[in-house]
Amino acid sequence: MIKDLKEILLDEKKIKEKVKELGKRITRDYEGKELVLVGVLKGSVMFMSDLMKNIEIPCCMDFMAVSSYGAATESSGIVRILKDLDYPIEGKDILIVEDIIDSGITLKYLLEYLKARKPSSIEVACLLNKPERRRVEIEVKYQGFEVPDHFLVGYGLDYAERYRNLPFIGILKEEVYK
Repeated sequence: MIKDLKEILLDEKKIKEKVKELGKRITRDYEGKELVLVGVLKGSVMFMSDLMKNIEIPCCMDFMAVSSYGAATESSGIVRILKDLDYPIEGKDILIVEDIIDSGITLKYLLEYLKARKPSSIEVACLLNKPERRRVEIEVKYQGFEVPDHFLVGYGLDYAERYRNLPFIGILKEEVYK
């Protein structure tokens, strides 16, 4: 798998340090609140798992699966909910946990969809933010890293369901996905 990478962008140590820092901020900001982390499958699983380990207040987790990509490498702009939440969120403080924010189309749809369920608050935490690709405005309260416009894999990020298990984030060589 390493041979398919152009370079390692973020090593395991940098990721761990940033996740720990985000966990401390979230702990402070949500003290005394009813926090529910909503992971966006599948990419957020590693980040969400590590983030929860660094949040030092009671919190719950739930997951959603949404898609605007299908098998493509570019968003179609059409968002589909593949798996909805298992529990009600009305009156709770929701933190959507994303691996990466790219165009923002899927996340904007998800924010509007969940706001209709009347949570007490709703914010976004992402490990990676790729603002160069943004097509809609998204406010991110907890951001790990701003990254350049490259095809990234590892630490939950995939190409064709591969590379998610890498403990770091790397730039995939173009010849692998073109």
